[in-house]
Amino acid sequence: MKSDCQASIAPERITFRTGADLRLALPKGRMLEGVLSLLAGAGIRVRQAERDYRALFSLPGWEVKLLKPQNIVEMLDSGTRDLGFAGADWVAELGADLVEVLDTGLDPVSLVAAAPAAILEDGALPVRPLVVATEYVRLGSRWTETLSLPARLVRSYGATEVFPPEDADCIIDNSATGSTLRANGLVIVQELLKSSTRLYASRCAWADPVRRGRIEELAMLLSAVLEARNRVMLEVNIPADRVAELVAILPCMREPTLSPLSGQGGFAVKAAVPRSELPLVIPRIRRCGGTDIVVSEPSQILP
Repeated sequence: MKSDCQASIAPERITFRTGADLRLALPKGRMLEGVLSLLAGAGIRVRQAERDYRALFSLPGWEVKLLKPQNIVEMLDSGTRDLGFAGADWVAELGADLVEVLDTGLDPVSLVAAAPAAILEDGALPVRPLVVATEYVRLGSRWTETLSLPARLVRSYGATEVFPPEDADCIIDNSATGSTLRANGLVIVQELLKSSTRLYASRCAWADPVRRGRIEELAMLLSAVLEARNRVMLEVNIPADRVAELVAILPCMREPTLSPLSGQGGFAVKAAVPRSELPLVIPRIRRCGGTDIVVSEPSQILP
């Protein structure tokens, strides 16, 4: 029997429904903070009791559970979860047949092969029997076969970088900056793939028009937050005879918004511009005669 339950958390009320809800999986561990921040930016609140693997979700019609990223991939592949956040590296490692709905760009890492510099020959691994330590046994096996390396893989369970040189010749592990590898005297030999936190759907949920529609709505909200993080809202006043010059240098999404200034014969121009281009754009605006420049932070941008 389907049931509804509600939990009131002052000063807001969060509805938690079971049975007909879409089943969302959130990642435990280091990925969770970024995912929660992304959801919060979309106005979606998540409440979790201490040591509880189930969470209350402010968006109606969702049932939420916290799982390790590897388990999320497996649950999506088996169809017991409809939607979940996981790293692309584990989707590749587990060979899961999933639908990538959204690449959040969060937690970017590279999966790399690394080894002590002392064993390398002209920057490459020696062609001899090697011991390779990794959590990514499937990808590791494929990599050594592709290079025709005679290797024995040892499965690690974290802290893979400490295996060489005594317990392994080489490792395959994810790396964000390479600092941990360098601290352990390891040199990157080759990059196998790039990964980030992504939103995946099960094939079953994606094939259902109703569930797919709701998944796409959630992805739209999250995409709006990601777009807003990459842009700022820029407002500037400009004389009427220099509007065209200003518009020509503004890297806006489509066309800027123009509003006549009261009794001044000029215009207020408003545009969402890439954050990274702001240091170049503002001096150009000043040279165009722009004044009263205001830069603000949008929370969501929907093209």
